[in-house]
Amino acid sequence: MGTAVAAPVRLSVRRGDESVVEDLELPSVPLGLLREARPWRMFRWYKGQQHYSGTYWSATVGDRVIYESRLELGRLLFADFAPEVRHIIAQPFMLKADVDGKVRKHIPDYLLVTDDGPVVVDVKPRHRLEKPEIAFTFAWTDLDGMSLGDAFRLLPQRPRPLVKSSVLHLLWSGHVTTHLAARHHAPERP
Repeated sequence: MGTAVAAPVRLSVRRGDESVVEDLELPSVPLGLLREARPWRMFRWYKGQQHYSGTYWSATVGDRVIYESRLELGRLLFADFAPEVRHIIAQPFMLKADVDGKVRKHIPDYLLVTDDGPVVVDVKPRHRLEKPEIAFTFAWTDLDGMSLGDAFRLLPQRPRPLVKSSVLHLLWSGHVTTHLAARHHAPERP
């Protein structure tokens, strides 16, 4: 699979009354709507299943939160213990984007509402990150670990000043964070 070239990512949220709010642009989604989100899908337990799913009573939420693996449970425990996490939502929304001519969909594992803003969490074992389909999905859904320069080049079919201003808007509004202490050094010129 090649490099993902995505149109703007949109999301759909399932509300507490089971109605669905669809095709929202990420920067314009009200935090209140995300806080009331219900898991996008529910899972069934059956004898002999290969994964370990269940519910966890979260002190942060004051209610049960679902998980689909022991790794997700571990991340859930970590989030519940972290003092900066104010709310946890499992499978908070469906992301949708037109990538290389096909509509792609992805449901993140958790949304953490923190003191510094919302944090989207996808839980995958390290060895699965090497799989092309996982890497491809993360390429269009996640900027984690990406330099600002790389983020500015994400949509080469769009005018660079427009992409740059959109990334900077996400940074300014707190939807994306960066570590200013980590500097990227350009090679020295002779």
